[in-house]
Amino acid sequence: MNIKTVEKTIVQHNIKLLQYRHKTVDVQTQLNESLQLQQLCLKHHTLFIINDDINLAKKISADGVHLGKNDASIQQAREQLGIDAVIGVSCYNAIDLAQSAQNQDANYVAFGALFPSVTKPDAPQCHLNVVAQARQILDIPIVGIGGINFDNQQQAFDAGCSAVAMIAALWD
Repeated sequence: MNIKTVEKTIVQHNIKLLQYRHKTVDVQTQLNESLQLQQLCLKHHTLFIINDDINLAKKISADGVHLGKNDASIQQAREQLGIDAVIGVSCYNAIDLAQSAQNQDANYVAFGALFPSVTKPDAPQCHLNVVAQARQILDIPIVGIGGINFDNQQQAFDAGCSAVAMIAALWD
């Protein structure tokens, strides 16, 4: 991880929330990297959340956690991280999961992959009309994920996304 590259990207693209997701390294590397990124996020007033790992989020006092279908519950995350923690939930292409997450006090939900993704090529596809339908029902922010880049992000916003997540478009 090149911290200077990350900082340049945060500044250049005015990133408001950065999610740490590095599952292929050991626990100590995750701790070291997340602490470096957290300091960078504090410097640039960027929220910092951890993907899937409530314990790591708690250990470093991250701003929150993003949960997938095989992770702990929203309630467990809230109990461990506190009332002010940002908790996001992956809903893939299921509006019922998003409604349930909202009812359990998630701060945001994520739908996707909205477009073909090089990062997660086998991710379930979510059509933009699902986002549009969800926008009519949900009160919490919707984040579009999967294959989003600078050329197609407006389609996600037009469908009803409040924000978009990018990996390959920013880092490759």
